[in-house]
Amino acid sequence: MLRLCEDIVSRCSALHHVNMRQILIGITQARHGRRCGLQARVTPMRFRGGSLFQVRHGRLYQIQRYWVGGVETLYLLTFCLPRFMDQSFEEKLVTIFHELYHVAPEFNGDLRRHAGRYDLHTRRQKDFDHHMAKLAHEYLRNGADRSLSEFLRFRFRELHARYGQVVGYCPAIPKLIPVD
Repeated sequence: MLRLCEDIVSRCSALHHVNMRQILIGITQARHGRRCGLQARVTPMRFRGGSLFQVRHGRLYQIQRYWVGGVETLYLLTFCLPRFMDQSFEEKLVTIFHELYHVAPEFNGDLRRHAGRYDLHTRRQKDFDHHMAKLAHEYLRNGADRSLSEFLRFRFRELHARYGQVVGYCPAIPKLIPVD
């Protein structure tokens, strides 16, 4: 998944700001086997505007920080298994673009904000998803290394049967730490 995401951000101009060295990719188990529900999520490791601190209910908080190989993690990108893998190839690819697009253009640990009340997905999520599908199709048409996305063609059970196991890191959601 890391190599696929690196290829995506290197080929998609809308995602050139994303530095995969500072994104920790993980998995979580879906709570139920139904197809509907959370497929993936990106978790920012900073508050709005990239701030390390925020006052909540009169108290100062910091978000727990993660370091991997001496590099600070600014985002967690988590895929819900088996649900994510049980989507179609196109749906999986659009989901990856959807989550990467949430990364702030400033790459500061915050999420991309849109104007208006619906600042994470825009006013109409259908339009947001349509834009992600367009980016995914452009990626495939413009020289994508298809060998990197081949595993997305399998459903979870097929992937497991083919390779014997599906392995991933299960990061804990960062905690809010009170600052004295």
